[in-house]
Amino acid sequence: MPYKISVILDKSRLERIKGTPLEKLIKDLYGGYLKVIELDVPDDIAQRILKEFPRARIDARGFIEETPVVFKRELFEVIAQLRSVGREVFEELLKPNRLSRIKELAAKEEEYLPPPALPEEK
Repeated sequence: MPYKISVILDKSRLERIKGTPLEKLIKDLYGGYLKVIELDVPDDIAQRILKEFPRARIDARGFIEETPVVFKRELFEVIAQLRSVGREVFEELLKPNRLSRIKELAAKEEEYLPPPALPEEK
């Protein structure tokens, strides 16, 4: 069974993929309040993500949720770098060097998750 994972896009992320084929994949949530890209996750990759990140789970919609924040950040970085949402994104993301760095940073999230930085008002 194929699963999905979504990546929320803020203004800076939207700018990074503007004008690329990825722009056509953007979906609106909550009446356009949030923008996301949804990726299909093959079963073997989904099982690996669940194994590597014990808190991750599959929700009732078949979406992989509760992955570490750093995992989603890196996922977007790979998407933007490869300009793709295919299997190759997950293969790059789960390479041993990158995965160990993600897990190291994810362990720090367990200790303290800083609040997101808010843009300064002008």
